[in-house]
Amino acid sequence: MVLPHSMPLVPLPASSIAVDGRLPVSDGLRVIGDSPAAAQLIDAVARRSGIRLSHSTDSDGAGDGVASTIVLRIDPTTAPEGYGLTVGDSVEIVGGDEAGLFYGMQTLLQLLREDDEGWAFLRAEITDAPRFARRGVMLDVTRHFFDVDEVKKFIDSTSALKFNHLHLHLSDDQGWRIQIDSWPKLTELASSTASLGDPGGFYTKDDYREIVAYAAERHMVVIPEIDLPGHTHAIGVAYPELVEDPVMNDSLIAESARLGQPLPVAGEPYLGWGVGHSSVRIHEERTYEFVRDVVRELTEMTPGPYIHIGGDESLGTPQADFDLFVERATAIVFEEGKIPVAWHEVGAAKDIAEGTIGQYWGKTTPEGSHAEEAAHFVERGGALIMSTADVAYLDMKYTEDFPLGLTWAAIIDVRRAYEWEPTAVLDVPESAILGIEAPLWSETTRTLSEVEQLVFPRAAAQAEVAWSPRDADGRDWESFRGRLGALAPLWKAEGVDFHPADEIPWSEQ
Repeated sequence: MVLPHSMPLVPLPASSIAVDGRLPVSDGLRVIGDSPAAAQLIDAVARRSGIRLSHSTDSDGAGDGVASTIVLRIDPTTAPEGYGLTVGDSVEIVGGDEAGLFYGMQTLLQLLREDDEGWAFLRAEITDAPRFARRGVMLDVTRHFFDVDEVKKFIDSTSALKFNHLHLHLSDDQGWRIQIDSWPKLTELASSTASLGDPGGFYTKDDYREIVAYAAERHMVVIPEIDLPGHTHAIGVAYPELVEDPVMNDSLIAESARLGQPLPVAGEPYLGWGVGHSSVRIHEERTYEFVRDVVRELTEMTPGPYIHIGGDESLGTPQADFDLFVERATAIVFEEGKIPVAWHEVGAAKDIAEGTIGQYWGKTTPEGSHAEEAAHFVERGGALIMSTADVAYLDMKYTEDFPLGLTWAAIIDVRRAYEWEPTAVLDVPESAILGIEAPLWSETTRTLSEVEQLVFPRAAAQAEVAWSPRDADGRDWESFRGRLGALAPLWKAEGVDFHPADEIPWSEQ
């Protein structure tokens, strides 16, 4: 079958032309430029091919007789995060900013191929810029904990697909994962456990800053989430005076029995998956002292503009109490100088802080009051991130019998993950959609390898939905599946344990 798009690029560029021929890669090929992307490119080519390119800065490397070069430069007239890439007798990457150079470099790496004549870049002319400014992934480090090096590897593999936000889910019923100096028992007493009785863990402030800095070098903004007022059982293990006794519901009881998991007990670590049973004490002023302290300390070590306050599945909290809490919590985040982000249920509260960003995790056909709750963020001067569960949740199974993942939202194969439109789900202006986020909840993933099997290749589908023009030539399933298959050698070289879904014609080289 002849595919309508010949270059193996994901996400699909805004404009691209394949040019006949190849540019051989050898250690004589020199990278010229003082951008951090230069060293990142050299390291990546070496990992893939074993060939280490040479390097010089603009001032001492240009015009010295080198036959072929890779020139990196910034042109502010190019769109933010955008780039132009030309591969001919030499390579030039022109970025609108450092992020644009980084994304152009990632595209160039996808053009690196080995054939009978050795390693080479496929020749091409590309002009590219993102459709959505907000392109995110989420890693739940609470149900199962992933250490600093594992998070870094996750950052490497997702930023290579041009994702630019990393949402870290840092607290839940099963554990607390971030050091807070003013509330030390959170990590002393509530961090050592995880789902199914597995070991937990937490990030020291230095660990967290290391993750943030590493992400920034790859042009990803870290968004920390402290889930409130529900999903807070672990807080009660450390500070029982802050949390109500568990509130049982029929779904929790039935699901716990089906899975053979324990029900929550006040003051004891919770090892199951059930939701909706926990709540902070809404009418205790001490609760808001806690929220303010946590937000303040997160703000001090988070240079990005956002703090996520959660707000989902607060089934044990009366609606009036929930509304009171999220109105105060969103205001606290603004008072501390950050923009609050919250799951769409928070939109039920009339007076959430103006400008709060909503994260929609309902389905492509909204159920119940989900659409109205999401729209309220826009009415309050905010905007929306689309994490539509039945197409974008990376923790759902690929098939009914896939050994990892859940099925409550949908069974999501690669095609289903690809064929959805973020602006078509809710009745809000297209301008109110900031972009998408693809979450990975970690109930069933005990290792990073298992995370990667659920995330890849579906993250590539989400990346194209977020980055590529909706009407670009080749922006369709048949083109995508062929281009996606060509990523296999790159992922193997980078040690990404992707799931080789049967839908995709995977390339061997």
